[in-house]
Amino acid sequence: MFAIFEHRFADRPKPLAGPGHALPIARPSVRLPAFRISRARVPGSDNERMASHRLDPAPETTVNCFDPGHEPRLTIDPGDTVTVASLDARGYLARHRFPGDEGQPTMFSREARGHCLTGPVAVRGARPGDTLAVRLDTITPGEWGWTGSPPRPDSPVARRLGLTRPEDRVMLLWEIDTARGTATANGKYTRPVAPFLGITGTAPAAPGPHSTIPPRPESGGNIDCKELVAGSTLYLPVNTEGALLYLGDGHAAQGDGESCGTAVECPMTTTVTVDIETRPALKAVHAVTPAGRVTFGFSEDLNAAMGDALDAMVTWLAGLCGTSRPEALALASTCADLRVTQVANGVWGVHALLPDGLLSAA
Repeated sequence: MFAIFEHRFADRPKPLAGPGHALPIARPSVRLPAFRISRARVPGSDNERMASHRLDPAPETTVNCFDPGHEPRLTIDPGDTVTVASLDARGYLARHRFPGDEGQPTMFSREARGHCLTGPVAVRGARPGDTLAVRLDTITPGEWGWTGSPPRPDSPVARRLGLTRPEDRVMLLWEIDTARGTATANGKYTRPVAPFLGITGTAPAAPGPHSTIPPRPESGGNIDCKELVAGSTLYLPVNTEGALLYLGDGHAAQGDGESCGTAVECPMTTTVTVDIETRPALKAVHAVTPAGRVTFGFSEDLNAAMGDALDAMVTWLAGLCGTSRPEALALASTCADLRVTQVANGVWGVHALLPDGLLSAA
């Protein structure tokens, strides 16, 4: 998600099954719960040293920028599991009562510079040059969400479509039924939910603060890829000691492109298992999802973003198949899909998807 904020800062993969149970739905209210971090050991011989944690949104645990200088709100060991509750991207502390009810209080009422994120979470032993593996075990949306179109009248999409007048702005208020797996907007439009986090990222290396709006090749962040549903593992470069992992910008559903600049923006409760990957397939941001392998490109030039996503997929295919890059490109041309991830964040995104099970090699 972009455009609601002011930009103030210049072998086949095996599907990863989640625990199979729904998490409690995040229900923000005007009075937030007290700062809460919990840690519990997980029994079992293989996981005896692992632990589970919980991090809830509170003034002490939320930020609206990336910064390698942030103090971690929680420190975990590799292999630990964390349940992270996050507010919607704007950080509303109370649900909307009607479409366009934007006067509700927010976490950062005086600093609308970026998304409301929970974290950061530090991982012991993670060092620059490492790769963080973030397995998305379960993702549960809250009971409501919103979509604003267009969020900014001066966005490229709004200008292209001629939707720049104040009266062109519309709001959808979504009622989310997690039991039925549906979301209904303004009482008349219903679609299935497919929840994911718009933002999962590590801290950039350079001194901050950094905007949460543009996705970054070196740290991920505002990727806005709808393929990153529960069961996915996202691989992120580590740029600072402890990695500093941020999560938020819950989307109950989104189309490829996120064309108006917002999805079904909602609170989210997400359980992740975080580890350090010692032999990543790529050093760049990439993912293994239930749909298949995914590589990413981010650039203000959509052609350049496409080239970066394809380049990474060709490299991955060449390694998987033990072949040359020219032959891997030929395979990609017959098997991989190039999709526009988002045209909402100033720095646009393209992802390449190699569907699981489509290609085999002798």
